[in-house]
Amino acid sequence: MTKRSYGSGSLFVKHDKWYGRWWAGNQRVKRALGPVREAGSRQGLTRAQAEREMRRRMEAEAVIVSARDRLTVAEAGTRYVDHLEHVMERKPTTIQDYRGYLSRHLEPHFGDRALDRIDAHHVIGYLRTTRARGLSSKSVQNHLTFLHGVFAFAVRRGWAAANPVASVDRPRTVGSPKRRIRFLQPHELDAVLRSVTDDALGRVEQPLYLTAAMTGLRQGELLALRWRDVDWVAGRVRVADSYTRGRLGSPKSGEGRSVPMADSVAGELERHYRRSLFESDDDLVFCHPQTGNVLDPSKLRKRFRQVLARARVREITFHELRHTFGTQLAAAGTPLRAIQEWMGHADAKTTEIYRHYAPDPTGGAALVERAFATGPNLGPKLSETDGNGQHQNRIDKRKLTPADHPPENS
Repeated sequence: MTKRSYGSGSLFVKHDKWYGRWWAGNQRVKRALGPVREAGSRQGLTRAQAEREMRRRMEAEAVIVSARDRLTVAEAGTRYVDHLEHVMERKPTTIQDYRGYLSRHLEPHFGDRALDRIDAHHVIGYLRTTRARGLSSKSVQNHLTFLHGVFAFAVRRGWAAANPVASVDRPRTVGSPKRRIRFLQPHELDAVLRSVTDDALGRVEQPLYLTAAMTGLRQGELLALRWRDVDWVAGRVRVADSYTRGRLGSPKSGEGRSVPMADSVAGELERHYRRSLFESDDDLVFCHPQTGNVLDPSKLRKRFRQVLARARVREITFHELRHTFGTQLAAAGTPLRAIQEWMGHADAKTTEIYRHYAPDPTGGAALVERAFATGPNLGPKLSETDGNGQHQNRIDKRKLTPADHPPENS
């Protein structure tokens, strides 16, 4: 007999009776379902009938959760986050976000209301309240996704009978008002590099900016880069770690990757290596020049804005140096699949933002030019094409009267 799935109960025979056993909340329940039907008899229950009776009993008793087992959203959410952290081993940044959703938003809204007293109308009320407070659709979606996880976890543990979030429509994510991708053109990047101050931090920031723009690494990935990750022989930069919210962890995608290293980047990194005080394999590439510690991300972003102002180029964020990498590669004809891999995009749709910067493989400009090449008449005269001419002749013939036809022997 195949193993029953978790939460489906167990069925067994004892003293010629069918018994069912399952969990209701934190209590183990055993119920007599009826006598076993003997062969050739119409009395008692078959196995299939006993299964149906156990299902009916489980559904009827699932909603009966004792008062001492009732949990609030805050209590169940705390247990859920602990489970994700210690059992599922989710990333620290994810755990930090979830604890924030719980303490700052969900707990104040739902208060002491027990899980089994929360239905879809209460969830819709939360949605409306958070939107009225000005939270974005994306933020509300994140909260509901987490709340869905809390209730799914609670249902599996018997703390709730159903997941009310499952029946609530999620708000549609509205696209960012900034429709255009912001990035630096190559000549603007050169201006930025020339505008870096000639001080201890500036001598670290110049190769940092160049590497960011020509490898597409995220800020956290750059700050966690070690010299062992720079392979001059293979011409690759390997991404293994990321420094985010004050701690080292895995990259955003959860997996490492490697990125091609252009000769200009390799040369700049080699010069940076020679003048650095921290040259061991485990030392950070872009560390503080005096201490060897991780650079302050906030101060790094502030100094980057100052460099942009001195260079008199368009204002972008440090993160948008990644767009410089993506757009320039796309413009050079690099396949989007390769760009996705190098930039560490888990979803190909993320990389699609660069497709409009790629060369047109259809030669569309030439086709449009040829289509409108006849001048003010906007293309060839359709009435003069062979097919249309024949159609016109047939129409003209139908309009002729008998008197219009020429004599047969003419």
